[in-house]
Amino acid sequence: MQKIHIGFLGAGGIARAHAYALQSLKFYYDEIPELVFESVASARKESRESFAANYGFTSAQTVDEFSRNSKIEAVFIMGPNNVHFEHLKLALNMPRVKYIYLEKPVCASLEEEEAMKKLEEEVARDVKIQVGFQYLQTSSVREAMQFWKSGKLGKPVHFDLKYYHGDYLQPAYREKRVTRLTPAPDGGAMADLGSHGISLLMAFLGEELQIASALQGGEFPDVPAGSDLFSSLSLVDPKTGAVGNMSASRISSGTGDLVHLELYAEGGALRYSSKKSEYYEYYLEGSGQWVKQMVGSNYKPVTSFPSGHVPPGWLRSMVHAHYVFFTGGDPKAFLSDLKHGLAVQRIVRETAEHLSEFRNKFRNG
Repeated sequence: MQKIHIGFLGAGGIARAHAYALQSLKFYYDEIPELVFESVASARKESRESFAANYGFTSAQTVDEFSRNSKIEAVFIMGPNNVHFEHLKLALNMPRVKYIYLEKPVCASLEEEEAMKKLEEEVARDVKIQVGFQYLQTSSVREAMQFWKSGKLGKPVHFDLKYYHGDYLQPAYREKRVTRLTPAPDGGAMADLGSHGISLLMAFLGEELQIASALQGGEFPDVPAGSDLFSSLSLVDPKTGAVGNMSASRISSGTGDLVHLELYAEGGALRYSSKKSEYYEYYLEGSGQWVKQMVGSNYKPVTSFPSGHVPPGWLRSMVHAHYVFFTGGDPKAFLSDLKHGLAVQRIVRETAEHLSEFRNKFRNG
């Protein structure tokens, strides 16, 4: 059995989720490599040492020490957004690294985006890079995408996607997450949450989406004006002419963790909500009724654990994303490679530009 030595760059909350998902792989899948938790690196000594001890990593290292660790073959990049690009370059220069899992957003500026495109084109070694858009591996989303791409609903006409939280309404919550309140595209709702929504829309509609306009709402004295708490995009798909809206919010009260997608086409419609994640719905024009397509945690033939009828959940999709990352053993999976990550980043970056125009016109004048 293949053995892969893993290193984490980052020891925060998302790193804990990845550690859980990686250690859970063996419960869901038979054909997986043996994973060795080699090293975790982060800026704070106490954080990385505590993380290593709690989650079974052999060593806790500085980033410099990590970069010289000759055992590491797979790197998970999970630090602050503004170090993702530097950490990607670091990982690509490590001689034994063959796998890189890069959390979104992939970078934090236009300069980094352009440099990353060159990296993507120039990587000579056989390195697999996957970007952390776990929602693409939610079982109902996967099945809905297959149904949409079958062409049964016809040409898209318009669409709507929402990704809403309400946590940042609380001052104490904002205070604990100051690093996420940096101005877009490094921080803000569109970079943090909306990037998942952009990824989903691109998976269904293609990566050529364009922004027509943008809106920004919500303001607090402790939040920089350039950090969007709520933002909404008007989007156009130049390939089909379909238009629609995508909004991301940190201040939508009572929503919990809401992802809601609606696609309307000439021959029908499709919708999915994370509040009812065990199914998606579709409507065929002329039928007179919506059909509820139950999916549950159905990843067959890849796996049927714990059971196909169990609701999938956010962490379950992350587990499957790791399975796809290390084995490639799911031909139906949408692969969120670096090219996809950069397509999403283009929209995130252009959002910041459109929001700046909006603020200048409606808030400063």
